[in-house]
Amino acid sequence: MAEQNQEKANQYDSKDEERNEQEEVITEVIDADDQNEPEQADSTAETDPLQAELSELKEENDNLNQRLLRVQAEFDNFKKRSQKEKEADRKYKAENLVTELLPAIDNFERAMQVEVTDETKGFVDGVSMVYNQIKDALKSQGVEEIESVGKPFDPNIHHAVMQEEDENAEPDTVIEELQKGYMLKDRILRPAMVKVNK
Repeated sequence: MAEQNQEKANQYDSKDEERNEQEEVITEVIDADDQNEPEQADSTAETDPLQAELSELKEENDNLNQRLLRVQAEFDNFKKRSQKEKEADRKYKAENLVTELLPAIDNFERAMQVEVTDETKGFVDGVSMVYNQIKDALKSQGVEEIESVGKPFDPNIHHAVMQEEDENAEPDTVIEELQKGYMLKDRILRPAMVKVNK
């Protein structure tokens, strides 16, 4: 009887040991899971800032590309504008000089309208030669006189200072030129001062 009780006691002890071992294994598994969870959380936490930084860098890259394209377009426009300005400068380079010479040309024309006598003939011929040389030089630079008399009045190239009724001329045509007008290529330097038929 005592032996049977001892055997039962031993069986209970062995079962208790098994239970304890199982509990230890379960505890170890739970501890291991608990330890793994923070690592996963940490890796997720590490991944989120990396993703955010990557997105931020992509956005910054896109912005820089857009700015670069805008700067390139502005530079191209600047080059085109500069080229046009240079071409215009070359085309109209004589404009300032011609504009200042126009009053002198007017005075030459007035000087040649004097009555020519034997005494003044040499002087008038000399003035006429200088006048023609100046006109040829201006013509070589693209300066032309605006044709006015007998032409329809055009406010873009004519400056009407008087009106007169003339039955021999068409209405709104120029019947007299009071001061010559000049063009430099396609630019008006000075409109012609004219008298217009009513």
